[in-house]
Amino acid sequence: MPTNTAPTAARVRPITPADAAAINATIADYYLGWYDGDGERMARALHPDLAKRGWHAIRADAPRVDPDTFTTMVEMAGAGRGRRAAEAGREFRAEINDVYGDVAAAVVHAVPFIDYLHLVRTADGWRILNALWCPA
Repeated sequence: MPTNTAPTAARVRPITPADAAAINATIADYYLGWYDGDGERMARALHPDLAKRGWHAIRADAPRVDPDTFTTMVEMAGAGRGRRAAEAGREFRAEINDVYGDVAAAVVHAVPFIDYLHLVRTADGWRILNALWCPA
């Protein structure tokens, strides 16, 4: 049965500087690929099996899910859908919440999104496998 107790110190591991740097670089590729309209940079950040979903709760009685994949994200980035020229529109702040072995979780507060990301370590480095976002 699940409990709501905090993890013991033995189960909590510090995030290494190398993992933090690599995960932050992946998140930067994701956002800067979007902001710069750079599909190749976006592709570098994503796992081929990416499952991305947006949650649009504009109307409480009819929320909408907006799904995307590796292919749609790379195509939209390359087409300039997220291009932002003004520095104020290119802001993002990532917080790595946890790393355990080859999986990690992070939250990103950005213009104009909030992303909850799950990343995996692959032979090619850290890649975003799952993303849940909503408008900021």
